[in-house]
Amino acid sequence: MTPVMLALNAMATRFELVLHGENTTRLRAAGEAALKEIERLEAQLSLYQPTSEIARVNALAAREPVRVSPPVFALLRQARELQGESGGAFDIAVAPLVRCWGFMHGRGRVPGPDEMQKARECSGMAHVMLDEENCSVRFDREGVMIDLGAIGKGRAIDCAAETLREGGVTAALLHGGTSTVYGIGAPPGAEGWKIAIAPAPDQPPRRISVVLRDNALSVSAVWGRCFEAGGKKYGHVMDPRTGQPVNNAVQAAVVLPSATESDALSTALLVMGLEGHEEMSRLRPDMRTLVVAPAEEGFRVKARGITVPDFQS
Repeated sequence: MTPVMLALNAMATRFELVLHGENTTRLRAAGEAALKEIERLEAQLSLYQPTSEIARVNALAAREPVRVSPPVFALLRQARELQGESGGAFDIAVAPLVRCWGFMHGRGRVPGPDEMQKARECSGMAHVMLDEENCSVRFDREGVMIDLGAIGKGRAIDCAAETLREGGVTAALLHGGTSTVYGIGAPPGAEGWKIAIAPAPDQPPRRISVVLRDNALSVSAVWGRCFEAGGKKYGHVMDPRTGQPVNNAVQAAVVLPSATESDALSTALLVMGLEGHEEMSRLRPDMRTLVVAPAEEGFRVKARGITVPDFQS
C-alpha cells in the first residue's frame, strides 16, 4: 500500500503530510483539505501578511480596540493562559525584543542599552488587553507587537489533523518544518510513528526517538538563526523575562496531545532550561519532556518520559 504524500510552503516553513489508507483518492482529498486549512490559518495569523488579523491588530491596537474572529481571539486567550502557566517564559508579545535584537528581518545584532530599554518597555502580555465581550484586542501603548510564531504552527497542525480525521483518515503523519510533528494513529504494522530528535550542533551523536500515536512532538532550539559577537553566540529565541536571548538551554522537546500546547511549551521549556524542568514537566499529567543545556564539559540533560541513552541527567 503506497502512502499519499503532500506538501505546502506556509508560515515560513514547509508542511508535509504522509497518509495511509486503502482509498488513495479519498486520502488525497482529505490531505488537500488539510493543507487548505493551513493556508487559511496563515492568512489569519501571519505577522508578515499585511491583510492578516494579527497584522491588523499590530497596526491598530495601540490606538483603538481591534475586533478579531472568535477562533483568533480564543488562540490569543490560550496564549495568555500559557504565559501565566509558564511564569512568563512563553509570551507572544515578545516581538519588540526579537526586532530589537535584529532577528525579525535579519541574522541578528547586539542592541544598545537605550534600544533595549525601549523594547522592554513595550514587550509582554501585560500590555495586551483582551475584551471577551467584544472579541477585541487593545494595546496599552505604542510599540507593542504580538507574534504567534511559537504557537501558530502548532495550531495549524492541530486544525489540519482535525480536518484529516473529519475526512476519514486514521493513519497520518503531519509536520511543520523541524519544529512540530503530529501522528494520527499508526502506520501499517507499527504501534505508532517513531520520530527521531536530532542532536544540536556540537553535541555528541545520540539516538533519541519518541513514538507518537495521536500525539504531537515539538522541538525548540537556539540554533538556526544566530550570530556571534564578542566571542559569544546569540540565538533568536528570546527570554521574555530578561529581554536577552536564551542561554539556559540549547534544545527542548515536549510531547502532548495538543500540538498548539507542545509548540508553546517547548519554547517555554527552552527558556526555563534545566532549573525549570521539574516545574514545566508537571504542567500536564501526560507531558513528555527533554531539555539539553551546556555544561563545563559537554552537555547536561533532563528528561521525563523520553529515554536519552547517551546522556546522564
